[in-house]
Amino acid sequence: MGRLEGKVAIVTGAASGIGRASAILFAREGARVVAVDRNADGLAATADAIAKAGGNAEIVAADVSEEDGVNGFVTRALDKFGGLDVLYANAGIIGGPDPLLEQSVELWRHVLDVNLIGPFLAIKYAAPHMIAKGRGSIVLTASAAGLRANAGGAPYSASKAGVISLAQTAANSFLGTGVRVNAICPGLIETGMTHWLFESARARGTAGKIGQLNPLQRAGQPEEIAAMALFLASEESSYVNGQAFAVDGGLSSTLPFTRPIR
Repeated sequence: MGRLEGKVAIVTGAASGIGRASAILFAREGARVVAVDRNADGLAATADAIAKAGGNAEIVAADVSEEDGVNGFVTRALDKFGGLDVLYANAGIIGGPDPLLEQSVELWRHVLDVNLIGPFLAIKYAAPHMIAKGRGSIVLTASAAGLRANAGGAPYSASKAGVISLAQTAANSFLGTGVRVNAICPGLIETGMTHWLFESARARGTAGKIGQLNPLQRAGQPEEIAAMALFLASEESSYVNGQAFAVDGGLSSTLPFTRPIR
């Protein structure tokens, strides 16, 4: 039996990267999946991969920062599959490379709308149905950039620090309900959001340096984050609540330093 057998799961940001890998893995483990993203073509490819693996998926093109859209995809999960057990609020944007003092208020609002207000809205509309059942798992994608400086731009990092706090505060808001909330803090992962960085390094011939600051000295893969999401979504993590887990090759375990010349 799959680790999510009989469960209904929503995965946002499911058109590519971590979201796609998670939606496919959740379906492979028995979940009926509602895959959400603004990218309809990417969603179709995710659904096709799930179908080829023998899974069951419903796709919804929606903006996670829009309240009506969030209410819509939660309602779709209930109408299509009759319930909701798992929410993986994964969708996010990076926000661009501009220096802090050159960033606009509009940029900050956009990043916060998607990265922080989006998970809040997903919790707002999904949690009541889980509370009514007396159980449920909510997983949020934060970032190593929400733990330490210099792993991302200022608006992105601030939004992801907010996601970590949201996981903690939401977990405590659901006291005694059986609903758990946790966050994952990925390190450098090759996704659609970071593809430009990897391609730039390859073009310069420096791809071997990607991930060199963490003890594993490599970047991660979306499937490695999906594996953590599966654990947190499943009953295997039944006593795990209000936590933020770094999956970053060890990057956040240490402080940067200059290695001695040998």
